[in-house]
Amino acid sequence: MDYMSNLKRSFKDLRWYEWIMMAVMILIAGYTMVMSFVDSSTSDNPTWLTVINFISAIAGILCIFFTAKASISCCIFGIINTAMYVVFLAYWHIYGTMCLEIFVYMPFNIIQWFIWAKHRDHELTEKTMTKKLSYRMDLAVALLVLVSGFIYYTILDSVGGNVALLDAYTVAIGIIAVCMSAFRYREQYILWLITDIVAVAMYVVFFDPVYLTKKSIYLIMAFVGLYNWWKLNQLRNPDNQ
Repeated sequence: MDYMSNLKRSFKDLRWYEWIMMAVMILIAGYTMVMSFVDSSTSDNPTWLTVINFISAIAGILCIFFTAKASISCCIFGIINTAMYVVFLAYWHIYGTMCLEIFVYMPFNIIQWFIWAKHRDHELTEKTMTKKLSYRMDLAVALLVLVSGFIYYTILDSVGGNVALLDAYTVAIGIIAVCMSAFRYREQYILWLITDIVAVAMYVVFFDPVYLTKKSIYLIMAFVGLYNWWKLNQLRNPDNQ
């Protein structure tokens, strides 16, 4: 019952522009899905995969909206989105990001659920308390991204992965960002900005209207999340606990 009340508060906290982006996502994903039923030649995806795309698109958007507000409700939608997205990536052999979703995002969605719930805001109980990194840790994170991304690129390139460079840095940044998210660090959104730019570029090259729209909304929400988490840390958790 507590979870349902928190979920309702999370939905009430959505802003008008987020509802507009949700409507756009539903229209594009829904149109693509319907057209695939009417004429399978309109999409490179099989009909069943467009249904998977639709579910993933809606769950992913809700997850990203709630994450940007530090709302614990994001976790359940993150689990659904990850499960659906893995199917899409497996079908198109985008192995790097697929491994990221299976071995990092899925378990960390569950871990994040427990950590965020343990550190709830005392008044805004649907939200977790956000934290910040030290300047020294900021530099360490940047170096880790550069080195790990290069190493993973060499692996993906050797096995013939599609868009290997973009895929590799999506993985490297994503792993670090999702860890920072689980442990409530606001600087995650600097990394999400980078990875979302990479993801948009990837889906321009490897065109898919549903995922291009989805990742474009992710990019917009990365700016929103950066602002929200900075503000929440300063106003709701100045002691950085």
